[in-house]
Amino acid sequence: MKLTHLGTESGDTGCPSAFATDRGTFLVQGWKVSDPEALAELRRRGMPEYETVVEIPAELLRHFPGAS
Repeated sequence: MKLTHLGTESGDTGCPSAFATDRGTFLVQGWKVSDPEALAELRRRGMPEYETVVEIPAELLRHFPGAS
């Protein structure tokens, strides 16, 4: 998989960051969500055990194509 760095909101640390792939998808580097209440709600809504979520600042979204 080839990655293109779209941008970051963090300066030197590189996290969080947004990437485009050569598969027509995106990768988001962020803070791993470990809050039990949030994870329980996500599981209740259908997120399977083999998936996870990351938290990013809203400002990172400006780096995605089509963002205004």
